[in-house]
Amino acid sequence: MKKTLLATAIAGAMVVSASASAATVYNQDGTKLDLYGNIQMVYANVNDENGDSQDAIDDNGSTFGFAAEHAITSDVTGYLKLEFDDFKADEMKTAGRDSGDQAYVGAKGSFGDVRLGSYDQLIDDWIQDPITNNEYFDASDSTYDRTNDNNVGGARETDKVTYTSPSFGGLQFAVGTQYKGSNETENTTDSGKASFFGGAKYTAGAFSLAAVYDNLDTFDVTTDPESDFGDQYGVTAQYTMGALRVAAKYEQFDDGSDAKNDVDFTALSARYGYGMGDVYGAVQEVSYDEDGKDDRTEVIVGGTYNISSAMYTYVEVASYDANEDAYDGVATGITYLF
Repeated sequence: MKKTLLATAIAGAMVVSASASAATVYNQDGTKLDLYGNIQMVYANVNDENGDSQDAIDDNGSTFGFAAEHAITSDVTGYLKLEFDDFKADEMKTAGRDSGDQAYVGAKGSFGDVRLGSYDQLIDDWIQDPITNNEYFDASDSTYDRTNDNNVGGARETDKVTYTSPSFGGLQFAVGTQYKGSNETENTTDSGKASFFGGAKYTAGAFSLAAVYDNLDTFDVTTDPESDFGDQYGVTAQYTMGALRVAAKYEQFDDGSDAKNDVDFTALSARYGYGMGDVYGAVQEVSYDEDGKDDRTEVIVGGTYNISSAMYTYVEVASYDANEDAYDGVATGITYLF
């Protein structure tokens, strides 16, 4: 479900190289292949939409992946990443893997990085993750809000091409599009449709500032009746002081319907590495323009403990301030990664 430290290190890097925990199985004649993965098990007790407590032992996103690269020229490297999840490690005998996670191909060099395939949204990597890229509970955002209906799931991560520039004195930008052709089953138009997304990030020492916009045009319906799904955008600032990282975010889902039920997300978070793990927390104000929908204050706190260099455990507690205390809960789990 959530990115582990290993998955974050590999997915977030502009160069596709495995972390120290991954296994290099081939590295010869300019070609390298790494294998990596994890098993994530969690016990979670979470309130359902009616406020009733529900608990279970679950797979929390166990993953197996391949990362490969080879030298095309002295300045250009081609790469791929293929990652599988949804193994349902808690019920392997009764339910197998039925979906993938990320799969893309690209090239990188002094010109920057270009990739094509399925991978996390730019607004996820640059805006949302610095606030709560946690183990089980995350703050709501313009991509996934538990109490709202502006969610389209993993479809936002597919059929994309992105160009990310090199850093120019600390300034970096990215632009891309998601294209849904007329033969796509999730296409909501009567022909092919392309979106636009883009962002900029500035880093100066321990400080960074990022802004991202996505017009989400591939989710607009152009057939009868026509509808504008809406846009999303956000700004996040981060500052690191030794083992402490603090971040602040403003994000909005700009509703494109006639109702104009925009949702604003304003958050503060902190994460501190105490030597054997991290302690972290976030508070977020969620404001709705929709009549009859109350604003909410989300609070999430947690901590990890490193059992070894390849295994850690954690505890998280979340309050989403929803009706009937829906979605509030506690989770504890263990992750083994390589």
